[in-house]
Amino acid sequence: MVSADEQHGHSPFPDLYGPGIRLRMWDADSAADVATWRRGLTDPEFRRWNTPLRLVEDLADARESLRTKVLAAAEGSAASYCVTDAASGAALGHIGVNAINRVLSVARVGYWVLPEARGQGIATRALAVASHWALTELGLHRLELDHALGHEASCRIAERCGFRYEGTLRGAMFEAGRHDAFRDMHLHGRLATDPEREPEIAWDRASGGSGTSGTSGTSDVSGTS
Repeated sequence: MVSADEQHGHSPFPDLYGPGIRLRMWDADSAADVATWRRGLTDPEFRRWNTPLRLVEDLADARESLRTKVLAAAEGSAASYCVTDAASGAALGHIGVNAINRVLSVARVGYWVLPEARGQGIATRALAVASHWALTELGLHRLELDHALGHEASCRIAERCGFRYEGTLRGAMFEAGRHDAFRDMHLHGRLATDPEREPEIAWDRASGGSGTSGTSGTSDVSGTS
C-alpha cells in the first residue's frame, strides 16, 4: 500500500550534483516537468532507438507516466532524475536508476537528453554522477545498461563512464510501434569493484551522435529508463 505522502512524490533519494548539472526527482504535479517529459519521449530521435511499452502522446499520457516513476521512487524501486542545469535550473534530460533489486544488489540505468542540450556531454556527466551514487551511497554491486545495436553514441557514453561491453542480446527489443520488428541490443555492465574512472566529457560532434539514450528494452516509461 502506497501512502498519500508517497503519492505526492516524497522520495527517499537525494538530489545529486556534477559538473554544471543537478539531478533532481521528477515532479508529476509540475506542468513544466510533465511537458518536458512528453517532449523527451515523443522526440523522433528518442523513439528511433527505444522500445516504448506504452506510447506517450499527449500531456495526460505524460502525467500518468511520470506518476508511475514518482511511485516507484517512493517505494525505493527506481530513482528517476530530471537532469537540470545547475545554474539556471533548466531541464536538460533524464537519467534513471531502475529495477533496483536489493537482494541481488543490481539495477539498470537509462538516460535521454533533450535535442537542444545534446552535444554538450550532458549524458556522460549525468551517467557518471548517477552511477557513482548508485555504486557507493546506494550500495549496489552491479549496474547494467543496454542500448540498441547501432546506437554508437550511447555505446561511447557507456564506455566513457566505465560500463564494459559484455555481449549482444539477440532480438531483445522491438522498434517503436513495431512489435514484429525485433532488434539486437548491446549489454554493458559496471561493478562497484571496477576501478573508478573520470569520464572524458568532450563530445565527438563530428560523429553525429545524438546522445539520446541508452535504455532498457523492457522499460515501463513508454520508451525510457
